[in-house]
Amino acid sequence: MIEYKRDIPLDLDLFIGLYRASTLAERRPAEDREVMRQMKDHASLTITAWDGDTLVGIARTLTDFAYAAYLADLAVAQSHQRRGVGKRLIEETRAALGPQCMMVLLAAPAASDYYAPLGFSHSDRAWMLRGDDALR
Repeated sequence: MIEYKRDIPLDLDLFIGLYRASTLAERRPAEDREVMRQMKDHASLTITAWDGDTLVGIARTLTDFAYAAYLADLAVAQSHQRRGVGKRLIEETRAALGPQCMMVLLAAPAASDYYAPLGFSHSDRAWMLRGDDALR
């Protein structure tokens, strides 16, 4: 039985360990503890999934709770994937947001096909400026 919790204090090593267990660490700065700490501590909304005392999933969101929510990370340990944990994390996140709040995300390449069957629509209007990109 998976238990879902909202905005609970989270140990940094558990947080980083989940990113590694889910392979999301391949696209996040998991080796930089300070950046990971800030990612963990400054999220507007965090929903976690627990199998007993084991952290098996997280939805980390930046939001105003009314208009827009950026689902910055959806990570599920490989051992718990394909069991509905990711979908439930999204459901719990939506339940915590205002009823008109739009959820947006950037999909990892391997997860690109995951979101459409859940009802997400694809947008070709997204733009990115990475931290090390020059503003021209």
